[in-house]
Amino acid sequence: MNAFTATSLPIVAISILLIASSVQSIEQQDFINTHNAARSQVGVPNLVWDAAVASYALNYANARKSDCNLVHSTGPYGENLAKGSSSTFSAISAVNLWVAEKPYYNYTTNSCTGGQQCLHYTQVVWRESVKLGCARVQCTNGWWFVTCNYDTPGNYIGEYPY
Repeated sequence: MNAFTATSLPIVAISILLIASSVQSIEQQDFINTHNAARSQVGVPNLVWDAAVASYALNYANARKSDCNLVHSTGPYGENLAKGSSSTFSAISAVNLWVAEKPYYNYTTNSCTGGQQCLHYTQVVWRESVKLGCARVQCTNGWWFVTCNYDTPGNYIGEYPY
């Protein structure tokens, strides 16, 4: 090994870590920004990223890599799950799927309408949820699995999200 190679290996390793960290940071911001845009539309305070909640999300996402099934973790947090087959299925794509349920939420009756799903949306905008942690991993079948966890959980029967 020559002197150039011996000294350049640590620099390459550090560069790879910085790039991975930068990508993770951008994705984290995408999760936060997309959630908070939906929350601002209904006057709910912003969520903040929480390392402990994010660690929980990543551990669970990694546990789903082998099957990519949308099975809830039944952990201590609120949770939204999504998956997509395209490499363009991003943090923004996943959150937008949940926010797209907004038209099916009727605030007056505090219920989903027309037999449609709206509980992913109500978790996104749940006022008492203040901390967010999310993860996006590629499954062994090539699909992408996304989980977002919320502290304090939402969707309590009989309670309004905001």
